[in-house]
Amino acid sequence: MRERVVAACDGASKGNPGPAGWAWVVSDDAGTAARWEAGALGTATNNVAELTALERLLAATDPAVPLEVRMDSQYAMKAVTTWLPGWKRNGWKTAAGKPVANQELVVRIDALLEGRPVEFRYVPAHQVDGDPLNDFADRAASQAARVQEPAGSALGSPEPPASPDTPKAAPRRKAPARRAAGGGSAGSARTIKAKFPGRCLCGRSYAAGESITKNDQGWGHPECRTAQV
Repeated sequence: MRERVVAACDGASKGNPGPAGWAWVVSDDAGTAARWEAGALGTATNNVAELTALERLLAATDPAVPLEVRMDSQYAMKAVTTWLPGWKRNGWKTAAGKPVANQELVVRIDALLEGRPVEFRYVPAHQVDGDPLNDFADRAASQAARVQEPAGSALGSPEPPASPDTPKAAPRRKAPARRAAGGGSAGSARTIKAKFPGRCLCGRSYAAGESITKNDQGWGHPECRTAQV
């Protein structure tokens, strides 16, 4: 038996309300997706999808093993950790005296949490370097919402595609060419010390005594000539 299970869950609604889906993923010891499941909800709100994802995750994992749940939904997390005790005391009414939204789902989740060691951890969604488990669940839920079909490791489904909502990492800037021995740039003219201050073609000035190199338009910084090569 594992000492602790780390998992993530997420829901998606394309229109809120609109075509919706849910997903959960359980990691292996290396922190990558080992087991996952996703499903469709027809037309539903994002909050319903988020709560359904949590309910399905709790139902699919061993209640005797401590569980860490990573989520990007503040609503779903607070509903079952912060607001739930007050709702129960108030007869399932909010502080404003209104019926609790999605009560049936919250009641089922409350029953699944009873006497169970569960730690909730909030992780921001759609980050370039975000939590990989949450990203996996987000992609699986988004795909289930779009295609309205079940998927998962038990079905032999491929890993869900990248989410269009996650920004792409900025491309790395190419490092300038290394200087050759002797102080000059590789493949460039020799580098000398400026006798007088001047201005490089890049627009920046250089001081007397600073290293400069001949370029097509005069003298300037060695790295600026390298950039032209």
